[in-house]
Amino acid sequence: MKEATSEFEKIQAISDAEYEKYIYLKRKEIVEYHLKNNKSYKEFVGKPDYTNWNELPIMTKKEFQKPLSERLSKDFTLKNVYVNKTSGSSGDPFIFAKDKFCHALTWVNIINRFGWFGIDFNSSKQARFYGIPLDFVGNKKERLKDVLKNSFRFPIFDLSNAFLETVLVKFKTTKFDYINGYTSSIVLFAKFLQKKNIVLTSVCPTLKCCVVTSEMLFEEDKLLMEKQFGVPVINEYGASELDLIAFQNPKDEWQVNSETLFVEILDDNDNILPNGKEGRIVITSLYNKAHPFIRYDIGDIGILDEKSTFKKPILKKLIGRTSDIAILPSGKKSPGLTFYYVTKSIIEDDGNVKEFVIKQTKIDTFEVEYVSENALTESQIYDIEKAITTYLESGLTFTFTRKEKLQRSKSGKLKQFVSMMK
Repeated sequence: MKEATSEFEKIQAISDAEYEKYIYLKRKEIVEYHLKNNKSYKEFVGKPDYTNWNELPIMTKKEFQKPLSERLSKDFTLKNVYVNKTSGSSGDPFIFAKDKFCHALTWVNIINRFGWFGIDFNSSKQARFYGIPLDFVGNKKERLKDVLKNSFRFPIFDLSNAFLETVLVKFKTTKFDYINGYTSSIVLFAKFLQKKNIVLTSVCPTLKCCVVTSEMLFEEDKLLMEKQFGVPVINEYGASELDLIAFQNPKDEWQVNSETLFVEILDDNDNILPNGKEGRIVITSLYNKAHPFIRYDIGDIGILDEKSTFKKPILKKLIGRTSDIAILPSGKKSPGLTFYYVTKSIIEDDGNVKEFVIKQTKIDTFEVEYVSENALTESQIYDIEKAITTYLESGLTFTFTRKEKLQRSKSGKLKQFVSMMK
């Protein structure tokens, strides 16, 4: 960590004028390293060298569907690298590796970003809204990690009012410095506080900020959380196999990590798009020598802000995953979150609906599953169908199913839109 901290500080000290040169140098170094030392990557590229960055092929998760030992670079083994597994939220989970220096740099970067808001990983107390393994050994391991990280975990598989009452009691009796966890769960806690007319800092005055991750954050949810928590809500975007990708800075900009990653936006033909244009998010890990992530299509769609620079890229918008696209009868393609967003704006007006997901079951059929105190009225259903017709197209069929609770993934994430079309 000491070595990684020193390296990170050197990177941050590079001037704006010199930063483009730094990025090009690190890109070149990491590609040449893997072409020389990684048999799997050399076979993937199909030749021992390259002349142009744009000719390097795009990596996807499918490239990693083989044993990790076959993907490691020379002199790296399963015993001398950090090994972990992706969440599989995109449908293609895989095991990956980082060399220990790269892994240390990841943590230095995270510590740096949280430090923007006065959070010290060595001393700040975390309220963690996450999933947890339910088997005895896995559960105890995670609980031990939480103790070592000065964190208290609220498992998010039961988000009933009775459970949220116990969460509130814990905040009243614990000096938490920050909240961290999945967006949907923390939004539910904010709605619970709203109904009780409680601002969290009135019972937990030590709270400094709330960091949400792994799921889409909508502006109205952010405003609600900031009102009910009484602290800034920070949007984090990361990937376990890479690093922290973007983190909201104190100026409310979604600042991309340019220290250890190189982020580019590509169109469907792998052409680099200018800032301000929407496309696939493709990322290069500049320091991972154990395992190549070079021009890696993470499966997300986004836009880099026009004012981005090499040293300070800004993520203007994260639109969603490429797997979250709805294909409509007319042939039109639309991000699934469009349905979610339009529906959300109508059914949450009165605070009755706690949360919901949308599933595309056929090309013209969508099922809305929701948790609420009272069933949706015919008027609300009509307003939803009318709004979707306005925003997208007519002729779509919707069914509405009220549930006691929504199905979450094993990790506890809630996928807001699911396409069941193959």
